[in-house]
Parts: sequence; C-alpha cells; structure tokens
Amino acid sequence: MDILFTFKIEEHQKEALVEKFPTCTFHFQRTADCEEANFAEVIVTYGGNIDEALLARAKQLKWIMVASAGVEKMALEEIEKRNILVTNVRGIHKTPMAESVLAHMLAVKRSIPEIYAIQETKDWTYRFSSSELRDSTALILGPGAIGTEIGRLLQAFGVKTIGCNRSGKQTEFMDESIQFEALLKKLPEADFVISVLPSTPETKGLLTEAHFNAMKESAVFLNFGRGDLVDEEMLIRILQEEKIAHAVLDVFQTEPLPEESPFWTLSNCTVSPHVSSKSGKYVERSLVIFEENLEAFIKEDKKMNNIVDVSRGY
Repeated sequence: MDILFTFKIEEHQKEALVEKFPTCTFHFQRTADCEEANFAEVIVTYGGNIDEALLARAKQLKWIMVASAGVEKMALEEIEKRNILVTNVRGIHKTPMAESVLAHMLAVKRSIPEIYAIQETKDWTYRFSSSELRDSTALILGPGAIGTEIGRLLQAFGVKTIGCNRSGKQTEFMDESIQFEALLKKLPEADFVISVLPSTPETKGLLTEAHFNAMKESAVFLNFGRGDLVDEEMLIRILQEEKIAHAVLDVFQTEPLPEESPFWTLSNCTVSPHVSSKSGKYVERSLVIFEENLEAFIKEDKKMNNIVDVSRGY
C-alpha cells in the first residue's frame, strides 16, 4: 500500500511509521504535485491541495486523511462521486483552541491589551475599566469537541453556557442547549457569542444583521470556526456603529486578511491570524489518529475514527 504525506513531519515520526507498518510504502514528499500521487491509495494532507486536477490523476486513491477539522477546501463533489473515504483529526484542536478562546475572553474582561499598552508609555494610570467573567453567559455555536472544552473551562469560571447546534441535542458542559432556529430569541441573554462552527451549506451566512442587532451592546463576538459564518462588510459596519462591544476574529473570508481590511484598525476588533489551534503537539496528535485508522484500514475494519460525511461537509 502506497501512502503519500503532503506535509512535513519529523524524521523520528517517519521512522516510527515505517517501522510500525512494514507492509506500507510511505512517500514523504511535502506536496501533492508529485508522481506518487498517481498511484497512492492513501493521501495524508491538510486538505487544500485535494482538487479536481489531483483527483483526476489519483486513480488508486481510496482514503484521504485530512490533518485538519475542516474539509471545505477539497473537491467534495468529486470525492463523494468516487466514494473515497475521508477522515479528519476532529478533536485534536480542542485544548489549544479552548485555551485561545479563554485567553481572549479574559484579555477583554481584564483589560490586558490596555495594560500592555501602558507599559509602552510608562504611564502609571488606572484609566481603564475591568470586569469579571463570573456570572456572565456564553452562547457557544457548535458544542462539539472544541465547543464542549470551551464550555468546561468557562463553567470553571462561573460562566453559564448555552450550546447551539442544528439538532438542539444536549451536550456535555452546556447548561442549556438550543437549535439554530431558536438562536435569535436567545442572543439577548448572551454576554459572549462564540462560534467554532465548520463551514457547511447550513452555516454559511448563518449570522445575519438581525442576529447582531439582537445582541447586547456590551456583547463580545468571537469567531474561531470559519470566516463565511458572517458577511464581513456587515460585521465591519456593526463594529463601526458600536452595535456590540468587541469582536475577536481568528478566521476570515479571505486569508491572509488583506492589509486594506478595516478589521486591522478597528479599536473594538481583535485580529488573530488563524492561529488559535497552533500547538507544538498538533502533528503528534494527528499521527495518533492516523495510526489508529491505518491499522483499521489495513484490516478492512470499517470502524475508523472521525469519518467525514462528505455530503454534509463534516
């Protein structure tokens, strides 16, 4: 079985894979634009290079292992047509992303950016206001692996958590759960609106101007899912008019975010360059899931982890 890796892993990780799976031939090319893609049965990728041109060459491809949670950049229609198995690394982002969300929330409430700025000016001043997370309410869009970890941390700080998903099914570390249809009525209760939703046909443009108008003027919106959740021109206008207090954005419709984007200079917006999941353990955790699934794949065991429903996009 030929397996193509299209991103960098460490030498000791390569050696461990070769030793553990002697019946497999591994190709560590760091690109999909290579001859090995033509005959590989498995491609391990971050996803963005799986387009129709590659799939046309990859005649033997049976399984795409995506070392990411999102799969929206891939040629999903062609993948579904060919019945190619897709798995991802859903769940490995929960620790760094939940910590990032919590860090930004604390930074806003505890005036951390202002404190850092004061040090630059050497000005011993108290001219800023701080408040607490305790007794606030967070509405979490997408209470899956990442969302529930955010909920766990927030509950430890005395924050009420409301989970919102398509089914309204109760999930762990949520004090309450609602469906998307109930979102508009629930938003006035939220001090924080946090999205970790993937990009799917159902979530694109999910948050409209009506949703932001329903939020408190003191509300903080945090988007750590995908940039197409909201129309950016509308969100810029909402922030300019101070309809909400602040936005923390880790994802955008166009990445890298263009220099001319108003988001960079809005005083009530924090721009994070899609780094909330960064961690020294990212590849290590991805390989744990890959190895477990490769063992099952070799045995033709259909009980693999994190199988993606390509028709739904997650």
